[in-house]
Amino acid sequence: MQALYTAKATATGGRDGQVKSVDGALDIQVKPPKEMGGPAGNNLNPEILFAGGYAACFDSALNHIARLEKVAVTGTSVTAEVSIGKLENGGFGLAVVLDAHVIGVDQATAEGLVNKAHQVCPYSNAIRNNVEVKLNITSSATA
Repeated sequence: MQALYTAKATATGGRDGQVKSVDGALDIQVKPPKEMGGPAGNNLNPEILFAGGYAACFDSALNHIARLEKVAVTGTSVTAEVSIGKLENGGFGLAVVLDAHVIGVDQATAEGLVNKAHQVCPYSNAIRNNVEVKLNITSSATA
């Protein structure tokens, strides 16, 4: 692979610590979610960060495919739901649900675009055959 861009961040303290990017764009505290023994409240954690990154990346891939195929969509949105759980081997794993909505096309066209986006999205490619990803696809004629 020929790298077009490289992001670099350092974590200290694991799930209960600090994450900083080298360029200073990211400087956050992370805490485990309440469900995993963390404090109550809205805390950032690796799953939220992954969900946000995956949603943004997949939405970009979806719009890229629409442009390549010259399909005039009037809007898109992608919501990523990332779950963490225990695996049979004692380790931990992730599962993802992507809710993709495409505005301005019929359902069949939306499904075609989303399925093609799933083949080009870097996050999808990075986790393919290792993380279960479920695609929920909806369309509407207007916003």
